Amino acid sequence: MNHSSSVRGLVDSLRSELGLYAPGGKLPSSRALMERYRVSPVTVTRALAQLATEGLVVTRPGAGAFRAAPGPVAPRPPADTSWQEVALSAESAPDQVPRTVDASGLLATLSTPPEGVIPLHGGYLPTRLQPERAMAAAFARAARRPGVWGPPPLEGVAELRGWFAREIGGASGPLDPSDVLVTAGGQSAITTALRALAPPGAPVLVESPTYPGMLAVARASGLRPVPVPADAEGVRPDLLAHAFRATGARVLLCQPLFRNPGGGVLADSRRRPVLAAARAAGAFVVEDDYARRLVHEDAGPLPRTLAADDEDGVVVHICSLTKSTSPNLRIGALAARGPVVERLRAIQLVDSFYVPRPLQEATIELVGTPAWPRHLRAVAAELRTRREAAVAALLRLAPALRLDHVPRGGFHLWLALPGGSDEQAVLAAALAEGVALAPGRPYFAAEAPGPHLRLSIATPDSVGELTEGIARLAAACRRLGISE
Repeated sequence: MNHSSSVRGLVDSLRSELGLYAPGGKLPSSRALMERYRVSPVTVTRALAQLATEGLVVTRPGAGAFRAAPGPVAPRPPADTSWQEVALSAESAPDQVPRTVDASGLLATLSTPPEGVIPLHGGYLPTRLQPERAMAAAFARAARRPGVWGPPPLEGVAELRGWFAREIGGASGPLDPSDVLVTAGGQSAITTALRALAPPGAPVLVESPTYPGMLAVARASGLRPVPVPADAEGVRPDLLAHAFRATGARVLLCQPLFRNPGGGVLADSRRRPVLAAARAAGAFVVEDDYARRLVHEDAGPLPRTLAADDEDGVVVHICSLTKSTSPNLRIGALAARGPVVERLRAIQLVDSFYVPRPLQEATIELVGTPAWPRHLRAVAAELRTRREAAVAALLRLAPALRLDHVPRGGFHLWLALPGGSDEQAVLAAALAEGVALAPGRPYFAAEAPGPHLRLSIATPDSVGELTEGIARLAAACRRLGISE
């Protein structure tokens, strides 16, 4: 049993036994609990702390833990919240785009599956691939840095802004650190960029298919996502130029490197035409460079960021360290040139003030050590192994699921179901077999061209669990009559 499950088990046991003690009665000592449940001192301490936060236990240093006295419970009449249906739907202008908040695509990848279900739906590294020791050491060193608990610069700590500027600029030369804002991860940066660049009701162009988080942010901001078809070589410049003309859009949201979900990379031959189409339309390109540190070992040299090729301030660049480290290290960057930087800075200030300084200082400590490149190399090797194992398992066990492109970066495989298949039925059958995947529908801004599934190679604990998950998916497909 791992440590977290030991804590949960002890909490459940103690909670069920609290009725044996009168209010104010003393619980067994920590030593007695350790011997009785065969757990460590840390497990006992964390379990009692959890019960204390629930108001069930009171701990007194040197005296022990006691059952808390129940507080007075005042009767509360049922609330009538029916008025909110009108308040959340009413718009001041008849042609205003509804600011709906549809988080279903995100929930499908962020929710924790039931016990025993293999997670092939998520978008983060499993715990064992996260640089936990390096992060813990970085936070310990950061906590001792002078001024770490004081307010940070609003744009971000200068040392971290400089590091991001060098990373984004690449071999073509660093950006100026003054063009970089430190953000609380990639999702926060996308929200800031869209709020800064497009007024409510405006169209924004998106690749199709694309990351549902982009679509959710756009719609929640009252914007209208307009899809532009993309393939394994990225968004098509001819269709992009037409979409700019037809819609009057002033923003393109794109992922040029290992696009989520298909894994495509914007071809060299399309880079300048994409920037030229945006420049001709007087539009910005928001480059979500989420996967640069998720390259597979056999990928070869990576293309530069679009921001590195941008001469006219067209590109607003977004990157994050979250996916390559831990979902809890929510830190990233926004980079741009020209007056738009002031707009981005103002929006971020209004929304969140700043990113906590201890988090920024810990990130500086992390990326400045030899452990950082070692970690990235280990992730690259593991992702390659997992991709190869997953592709082989799909071909052997589920040949009816079409994989048109095998990416050499990122976490995902994009699977097309046979025409006429019921996407939700496949997901439900797979869950019944004990494996969770992400539905394809949320990745399309308009009608989907067919049923799809997104399979994550990163989230299972091991290669064995990954291949077992694919075997369970294959069993679900057979049960529904989906075969070669």
